[in-house]
Amino acid sequence: MKKTLLACALLGSLVGTSAQAASLIGFKVGGDYWKADTSGTFAESGQPQQDFNYSSSSQGSIWVAVEHGIPIIPNFKIRENRLEASGSAVADDFKFGGQTFNGDIKSSSDLSNTDFVLYYELLDNDMVALDLGAAYKKMHGSFRVNDTVTNGRINAEKELDSGIVMAYADAQVGIPGLGLYGFADVMIGVDETSVYDYSVGLGWQFDGTAVDTKVRVGYRDFNFDVNDFNGVTTNTQFKGYFAGVELSF
Repeated sequence: MKKTLLACALLGSLVGTSAQAASLIGFKVGGDYWKADTSGTFAESGQPQQDFNYSSSSQGSIWVAVEHGIPIIPNFKIRENRLEASGSAVADDFKFGGQTFNGDIKSSSDLSNTDFVLYYELLDNDMVALDLGAAYKKMHGSFRVNDTVTNGRINAEKELDSGIVMAYADAQVGIPGLGLYGFADVMIGVDETSVYDYSVGLGWQFDGTAVDTKVRVGYRDFNFDVNDFNGVTTNTQFKGYFAGVELSF
């Protein structure tokens, strides 16, 4: 009988510990649809930059975050950003990727990237929430140029595969009981100080039994101003309004 009681007590302790550990871990998944206006210039490093006329295009981001209650270990977030735009220009001895372009040209600017973020929750309540940390923005896009005079037979491409260390901050100010909040999400380059990625807007949170849902709208601005980055010098910007949703488990 004593052994049975001891076994039951041990099992109850293990279940309680497991439930407590599970309650310390939370997951967030979300995504944004972004209608962005694109502008910018680029060139091979050491050459004059070419200005391109870009059309507005649809962009997107998806992310997942893992949060826990262990104070000394940072939380983790990974966000994938798809940023692509097509442009056109009239070139005058524009050198890029070992080619020289003259006349009508087209460009394909792909600044897609992945954010790896480590952060701490300094504040987390119904009125104010504040996360601070650091991020590494890994670029995995390219710049491509095609000569329309020759129907694209002359083309050149420079791939982007390096990353940028960035400071990270995420702040929210809410109205208790209404679920309405304002937010700002900011990333600023540390080693590339002219690179930034920020969003501001309003959101509404709907609490559920197992899943909390946030619906948000706002404005996002990503500026990529670098010199000799993988052999490319550019000042390209994506900015515009977005809408998204986030689920918290």
